[in-house]
Amino acid sequence: MQEAKKGDIVKVNYIGKLDDGSVFYNSAEKGPLQFKLGAEEVIVGFEEAVLGMKVGETRCVSVPPEKGYGACRKELIAVIPRDEFPKHIKPEVGQVLQITQSDGLQIFFRVTDVCELSVTVDGNHPLAGKDLNYEIQLLEIC
Repeated sequence: MQEAKKGDIVKVNYIGKLDDGSVFYNSAEKGPLQFKLGAEEVIVGFEEAVLGMKVGETRCVSVPPEKGYGACRKELIAVIPRDEFPKHIKPEVGQVLQITQSDGLQIFFRVTDVCELSVTVDGNHPLAGKDLNYEIQLLEIC
């Protein structure tokens, strides 16, 4: 039976959980994920888990931050004084804000704290710094 290798386009179902058991993604809700192995379309640890799998096989893996979304970087967290925060935005915890730089690059920040004098924003990926646990089923090698 054929094993998934670099260059293959694969289709998988998966469930992603944190160490506390909370589910951060379940492909049953949105449909299978299709990607090309070796094209850096998914995180390194996920791709490594799929390499060598056979169609129909299910694999459970734990992916550390360095093979996932990286460490949580403190320099991507900022406390902005309320008087410097855009007046047209009413910040709320969990809100995602987008900033477009002069070179056209878009950066996303999540509001993590709002108080009378400041707003705290975080530019880290929500899963940065976390161990990710996946149950992956290889459905198809295209």
